[in-house]
Amino acid sequence: MSTVPRTTALDALHRSLGATMTDFAGWDMPLRYASEREEHQAVRTRAGLFDLSHMGEITVSGPRAVDFLNHALVGNIATVGVGRARYTMIVREDGGILDDLIVYRLEETGYLVVANAGNAQTVLDTLTERAAGFGDGVEVRDDRDAYALIAVQGPESPAVLAAVTDADLDGLKYYAGLPGTVAGVPALIARTGYTGEDGFELFVAPEHAERLWQALTEAGAPHGLIPCGLSCRDTLRLEAGMPLYGHELTRELTPFDAGLGRVVKFEKDGDFVGREALAAAAERAETAPPRKLVGLVAEGRRVPRAGFSVVADGKVIGEVTSGAPSPTLGKPIAIAYVDAAFAAPGTAGVGVDIRGSHEPYEVVALPFYKRQK
Repeated sequence: MSTVPRTTALDALHRSLGATMTDFAGWDMPLRYASEREEHQAVRTRAGLFDLSHMGEITVSGPRAVDFLNHALVGNIATVGVGRARYTMIVREDGGILDDLIVYRLEETGYLVVANAGNAQTVLDTLTERAAGFGDGVEVRDDRDAYALIAVQGPESPAVLAAVTDADLDGLKYYAGLPGTVAGVPALIARTGYTGEDGFELFVAPEHAERLWQALTEAGAPHGLIPCGLSCRDTLRLEAGMPLYGHELTRELTPFDAGLGRVVKFEKDGDFVGREALAAAAERAETAPPRKLVGLVAEGRRVPRAGFSVVADGKVIGEVTSGAPSPTLGKPIAIAYVDAAFAAPGTAGVGVDIRGSHEPYEVVALPFYKRQK
């Protein structure tokens, strides 16, 4: 039985712009508009405009909302101030990652949890199930249909957004969000993103999405802003060393396996789901890490893909989780899990098995690219 992909409020607009569409996590999304490389470079040097309306928004509210989120997630949500946001994760009892999330604290007892498109239903179901023990003190609400999400990313993004809002963008710190008006439309303006550049994510009602997109397009024209698809979003996040669920993060891995143990806050009040398993994973990562996440930069031109073996001394020592040509570095790059003995930057003799040929790669620390602030 075939299921028809969902469409965002901007679907007709993407098609009118000549976008190549693709099924992504059950949504029909723009892959690219023209050149992936051009879109990537626009975000690195000017500004790009993204439709991210496939992301999953879940509202958590009530007098016990913060206690509940501290129990359900690995981070310390109690220390997130109103108007701020936090990157965190939701795990199973065995510590396996169900998803990585951003939690925005919109008001004293109100939070917006943003999940990845492919995991949104799982996160919603898991939060709903975990909320049962909190009675009337917390409400978990599916708000996926209540929002369209449009992102402006790149060094020129503050100038683009400033042309269509009187919100205090200078005072809006990284990982903060405030309610405001953009192009006459009510929006949650968040300084967050997934590109390694400065930028904003704008949560608006779906009926306002097209008006907002057009206003940003016009405001961005003098700044070289262009529409961008999911393909360049992937190469941008890859250069910035940002994990992608289903690649660097899976149910079989704990945050400590992924080198993201810092998001787990053992010191917070109360118990939380997965605590015991994560404590064991933390100890394992400290004393005998199975594999570590590293960057690989090609010496040649052949591009590694997810699932390719990393090799050294004729043996398989790891696996590529993401790989692509890097427009910024001008070389193929990859993120891979490798045996700890081969994880140090500059380790000699490491290669990737690309269809039977062992191509030489340099082991580097992540990220591959860091913007100048």
